[in-house]
Amino acid sequence: LTAIPCRLACGDVEGRLETLFRRVRAIQSKNGHFDMLLCVGNFFGTTSETEWAEYHTGVKKAPIPTYVLGANDLETVRYFPDVSGCELAENITYLGRQGLYSGTSGLRIAYLSGTESQEEPAPAYSFSAKDVAELKTSLLSTPNFKGVDILLTSPWPRDVESFANSMGEIDAKKCGSKLVSDLAASLKPRYHFAALEKAYYERLPYRNHTVLQEAPQHVSRFIALADVGNTSKKKYLYAFSIVPMSLMDPAELVKQPQDVTENPYRKSQETQKNKASLCAEEEPASQFFFDLNKHQGNKRPSDGKERGNSQPKQPKTTSQVTGPCWFCLASPEVEKHLIVSIGTHCYLALAKGGLLPDHVLILPIGHYQSVVDLSSEVVEEVTKYKSALKEFFRSKGKRYVLFERNYRSQHLQLQVIPVPLDHCTSQDIKESFIAQAQEQQIELLEIPEYSDITQVAQPGTPYFYVELDTGEKLFHRIRGRFPLHFGRWVLASEALLALPERADWRRCAAGREEEAAHSRAFRRDFQPFDFSLRA
Repeated sequence: LTAIPCRLACGDVEGRLETLFRRVRAIQSKNGHFDMLLCVGNFFGTTSETEWAEYHTGVKKAPIPTYVLGANDLETVRYFPDVSGCELAENITYLGRQGLYSGTSGLRIAYLSGTESQEEPAPAYSFSAKDVAELKTSLLSTPNFKGVDILLTSPWPRDVESFANSMGEIDAKKCGSKLVSDLAASLKPRYHFAALEKAYYERLPYRNHTVLQEAPQHVSRFIALADVGNTSKKKYLYAFSIVPMSLMDPAELVKQPQDVTENPYRKSQETQKNKASLCAEEEPASQFFFDLNKHQGNKRPSDGKERGNSQPKQPKTTSQVTGPCWFCLASPEVEKHLIVSIGTHCYLALAKGGLLPDHVLILPIGHYQSVVDLSSEVVEEVTKYKSALKEFFRSKGKRYVLFERNYRSQHLQLQVIPVPLDHCTSQDIKESFIAQAQEQQIELLEIPEYSDITQVAQPGTPYFYVELDTGEKLFHRIRGRFPLHFGRWVLASEALLALPERADWRRCAAGREEEAAHSRAFRRDFQPFDFSLRA
């Protein structure tokens, strides 16, 4: 099994070094080597002294090269002796007040420490308009500047919610720095990480060019991370893989994902330009993803249809049906007696000729070909169904295995098959898939825990994908022929369910009355777990 290396970003550590590094070690032991850990927000907290002393004196060592931003308050300034950056402990490096870090990989990482201040000069734990202007000038003056790979700031950028998905509990009017917005708009980071709000938020990607007026440019992604070890279990670690911009094919670099939005900072930029033109004498105050090979782009390419630049974020549209579809809910071809739950965007149905009586399918109501084509609303409901099914099957002493084959299929079908907990472990299931894949010269790669299928595959890419209810995932990009019933064969094998006679669904067909009876029984048992009934 080949683990694919990636990098980690982290939110506010708040001095909880043991919690953070214990989690990092667990991730590394499970998924393999990570190149670096990038920490934004408050690295030190009010109770950091005891834990920090062990690392500072060399008694303990960070398990991965760790790069941190500076202080955000007066109390923690003392931990950062050199404003230009320095090694704080073995494997823990303070980047500095502001600047550009270029690692051996070729990544260009811009950073800005502290919080926004109106004072000049800014306090040691803050940055001012002058600091931001200096950083912008030093980078924008670089010949052929196109942007940076990563931007690290502690505060969120102001207006990041414009044209975007909901920020949840965060009050957009009270959150963020205008100077950080200005910096992000100018530096065009492919990834921008921030913290301080004790919340996880991954914004939809946004454009860095004006459609039909400027040449296409790469998109930017903003990710805010929560605080380490928070009791609400909000995401504070983010795994991602990124090919340096300088090494990418230009055409791949500028591909636009289907869910790309307008630039959230463009309006404020235009306002600044207008102010500058009116006051010429006034000096202007001047983003787990996951690549399988270095020539691949970051995420999903567009379908070639750009949206108008004045429109806010639009949901993805469904695919065009090329013939009768057995799974579009509005289609007369759907065998409605097999349906056991209907949500807003998805529905649940028993599989026809199922491997087991409780073999179910998660299906989008509209016509989508694969998971990577789904809109954010549909993805959210798919996740709800997966959670409900996990709880349902666990109540019956089972764990589910989910797989998708995006190959010679027209409508997305997420096959969900339960396996008794006492029959085999999740490791047994993974090993069975890998072993049978190797026999057929199929390469299954494990996707790191903090990444998902949308970070691996682009729309239109044929693939086979397995997911356990533990969150563990396996992926194969199909480049030639592929056995259509591979997932079912593996689960039916003697190593797992020991039902080889049911490997072919056509041999498991039941009469309509028997199917309807199974549907009624499943619907009754699933009812306490069915969120769609509580909507």
